[in-house]
Amino acid sequence: MTTTKVAVKVRPLHDRIIVLRIDEGEQKVGGIIIPDTAKEKPQQGKVIAVGAGKQNDEGKRIALDVKAGDTILFGKYSGQEIKIDGDEHLIMREDEVLAILDK
Repeated sequence: MTTTKVAVKVRPLHDRIIVLRIDEGEQKVGGIIIPDTAKEKPQQGKVIAVGAGKQNDEGKRIALDVKAGDTILFGKYSGQEIKIDGDEHLIMREDEVLAILDK
């Protein structure tokens, strides 16, 4: 019996986005290396997928300001953690995004 890994395609709805956290590297405080269990999760990520946008009162879609590929900053407690193909991602509303980082 052969096992094959199938990539899951996820499309967020309305004004939601899917974000992959960007690891900020090893944290040191005063020369002491902080273990993984005590580290704070990064508040920076790369947008993987975006929804079509919210509908206004007239039924028209309002386009999102963020797009797939953008690097963003978000709040410490933003979004819900989900697993896609074994990797941890966040799904959040666009209004939880604090800023888009320019390259």
